[in-house]
Amino acid sequence: MAEPPGAPHRTTGSTLLHPLSALLGIPLDQINFVACQLFALLAAFWFRIYLSPSHASSAVRHAFATLFGIYFAVFCFGWYSIHLFVLVMMNYGIMNMASIPNIHRYSFVVAMGYLTLCHISRIYIFHYGILTTDFSGGLCCPLMIITQKITTLACQLHDGIGRQAEELTAEQNRLAVKSRPSLLEYLSYLLNFMSIIAGPCSNYKDYIAFIEGRHVHMKLLEVNWKQKGYDRLPDPSPTGAVMYKLCITLVSLILFLTLTKNFPMAYIIDNEFLDKTPFLSRLGYLYVVTQAAKPKYYFAWTLVLAATSDPETVMNSPFCFLSTPTDAVNNAAGYGFSGVDERGTFRWDLLSNLNIWNIETATSFKMYIENWNIQTAAWLKRVCYDRAPWYPTALTFILSALWHGIYPGYYFTFLTGILITLAARAIRNNCRHYFLSSVPLKIAYDVVTWAVTQLAVCYTVAPFVMLAVEPTIKFYKSVYFHMHILSILVLVLLPIRPQTHSVRRAQNQAMLNSIKSKNK
Repeated sequence: MAEPPGAPHRTTGSTLLHPLSALLGIPLDQINFVACQLFALLAAFWFRIYLSPSHASSAVRHAFATLFGIYFAVFCFGWYSIHLFVLVMMNYGIMNMASIPNIHRYSFVVAMGYLTLCHISRIYIFHYGILTTDFSGGLCCPLMIITQKITTLACQLHDGIGRQAEELTAEQNRLAVKSRPSLLEYLSYLLNFMSIIAGPCSNYKDYIAFIEGRHVHMKLLEVNWKQKGYDRLPDPSPTGAVMYKLCITLVSLILFLTLTKNFPMAYIIDNEFLDKTPFLSRLGYLYVVTQAAKPKYYFAWTLVLAATSDPETVMNSPFCFLSTPTDAVNNAAGYGFSGVDERGTFRWDLLSNLNIWNIETATSFKMYIENWNIQTAAWLKRVCYDRAPWYPTALTFILSALWHGIYPGYYFTFLTGILITLAARAIRNNCRHYFLSSVPLKIAYDVVTWAVTQLAVCYTVAPFVMLAVEPTIKFYKSVYFHMHILSILVLVLLPIRPQTHSVRRAQNQAMLNSIKSKNK
């Protein structure tokens, strides 16, 4: 639980900033994380300007990114950071010694197994309970990110060396890694200072292209700049994107201070509230508290929120918003350029973790999920959904729950998500085409599906916030398990048209053949 006033701030990391921690009354591990993230932002600008590919070799850029990343890990976690390095080196050994047909399997089992042991330690060894002492003051978050990167690289290496091009989807073919990375490249990809603390995960080929100076150039070549009046390729600056993301952080802070604390999630299971509030009003309040909680989660991939030793402390502390979005740090270093949109605007959202507009206007459960924690959703798709021989939706949700941890609330959320996703897919496949014949019908369909999607998300994520079994069951009872019941009825009454992997492979192969023919 939160430390009482005057209690010593325990951390395995550096105590250099303890006076500042004592002055502000904020746990030292949070101070360390914010300090590292702010320093990472400054270092990223310096890295882009003074260690650009035109000023430094790839080896120098790799070495700098790796050494600073290791320093940040040791500064924040102290000797506990050995867990990061052990996991990285174990999987480097697997990558070099395992057979290519099995490299992705061995890497996945070792990385996920090690992460799961750390999750178990977080609860059962370091005092079981909800919102108690976190494993090594937040080390699970970097381990979660490194697990994503290890399994991503292993799968893409398997695709590049162990499979034929015709067996791959268009995306797998584009991201396939054709040779094993060197030790320096491997360490740089996993431990670089831009993402070691809180991510996000990125693809190995994209990262190597960034280090070698090809990252932005490749995207710019996709546009005919002569038609736009340019004599040479432009030089996009990420400064505007970084400032924009910092402004969004400030807005989130303001919303957090004005909304979140006034609408606590715990109130939806308060006995007095349940006794006096009718069912529809409870649903309305559920939507309000979920909306009010979003500002703190919109940047849940910022440094401190991932690092706290007490989730409740950070959720109730505005200081968590003083850290910068992790993709802003990458952008400041010149990483994250995704191309040019139809208006000619440079886009720096390759590593963005959410799309707020698409979240708030989502008309399907799938659309909502795809725009929330985007990089994790992409990882789940690449390592599980696209490779699962059967039941890809269910296996993907189960993997997501296991990756997040072993709190019961996570499993309530993701198992409920399986049911709602399948039901939403059945409704869309069977009903949507009836509403496309006229604009008024389409608008009506969109309004209804938007409302149902938002309520379904609120219903699904409540256990994720509550974490424990007892409040979750109490919540579901208070709303009569209505989404579970409706989803089951939909699946029983409507015909299901699952898209098998063979069908998806055929569609992807047709797309790949089309791309190849255009390139000839």
